[in-house]
Amino acid sequence: MVERFIEVFMDDFSVFGSSFDQCLHHLSLMLQRCQETNLILNWEKCHFMVKRGIVLGHIISSQGIEVDRAKVELISKLPPPISVKEVCSFLGHAECLTAFETLKKELTQAPIIRAPDWTLPFEIMCDASDYAIKAVLGQRVDKLPHVIYYASRTLNDAQLNYSTTEKELLAVVFALEKFRSYLIGSKVIIFSDHAALWHLLTKKDAKPRLLRWILLLQEFDLDIKDKKGIENVVADHLSRLVQEGGDLPINESFLDEQLFSIEQLPWYADIVNYLAQKYIPKNWDKQQRKRFLSQVRHYYCDDPYLFKHCPDQIIRRCVPQSEVQSILTFCHSYACGGHFGAKKTALKVLHSGFYWPTLFKDAHHFVITCDRCQRMGNLSSRS
Repeated sequence: MVERFIEVFMDDFSVFGSSFDQCLHHLSLMLQRCQETNLILNWEKCHFMVKRGIVLGHIISSQGIEVDRAKVELISKLPPPISVKEVCSFLGHAECLTAFETLKKELTQAPIIRAPDWTLPFEIMCDASDYAIKAVLGQRVDKLPHVIYYASRTLNDAQLNYSTTEKELLAVVFALEKFRSYLIGSKVIIFSDHAALWHLLTKKDAKPRLLRWILLLQEFDLDIKDKKGIENVVADHLSRLVQEGGDLPINESFLDEQLFSIEQLPWYADIVNYLAQKYIPKNWDKQQRKRFLSQVRHYYCDDPYLFKHCPDQIIRRCVPQSEVQSILTFCHSYACGGHFGAKKTALKVLHSGFYWPTLFKDAHHFVITCDRCQRMGNLSSRS
């Protein structure tokens, strides 16, 4: 759409057409694309179907483009600026001009946000304060750091009570979620000023929240390095800024983008079809329909996830079969799992907020085929 009937500058864009009907058609296509990509528009800043308007200080109309005369008149009324030489002469300091020129040179050579180079690894600098977290995405070109993206977010009431180490890990999770589109399939180096993160990642009896975070980290090719706050000045500064209107929740889970090609439908396909369109397969008999309708009332969709209200009154996310192996691996074989028996492994999965119908059966099969458990002979003693 860009350059065909949309022009974009930073976060502002204009939709145009040679006639009213054509403009309306282009506007419909643009709004449909916004809806498909979950792009939210600020209604107060939107102007629809106008024949004349100001864009970037220029008046755009059917007559062409002209400079906004109101701004020109306003600038012409301002007093003339005092030259640097006049200031230096007034102050009586000969070094003033040299200092000013040096300052101007440094300001014009400050780090400028640049486009990513997909052939190079990405670097993320993370930091957390008592009330905010921050992240800076960048790359090194010829051994010099270049910034690609700045991001920061204030913590909500629950996150304010996290420990210092948990806040640092939350900053990493926030950065990976924020920069996900850049990082998938690339080498990522994360700099954080808290060396205890490694202890948190290898903790055997971790909280369910930490288990979810650890599972999320495995999707990326990460290398976490310790960097003190005094060396991490940009990120350290961002984490101490209080943003107005920055109370949006931090997304601690990522969209499931692993199913790029689907070989078989997930076990909950019929449930999702019913919740979305009230569709029931026509080849089912009366008994199958009755049983299905009694079960489906425990499920609900919150795009892009499906959740189940379990008998223990806990709501868990339904996961497809493609995620089962990964979840069982982390809840059993890794340091946070502890190589416990099938029942305890299944309970650990449930405590982490995941569900699928064959959970206990799959956990039993996974444990009995675990090489380490077979060598230790602890299938019964630790169940």
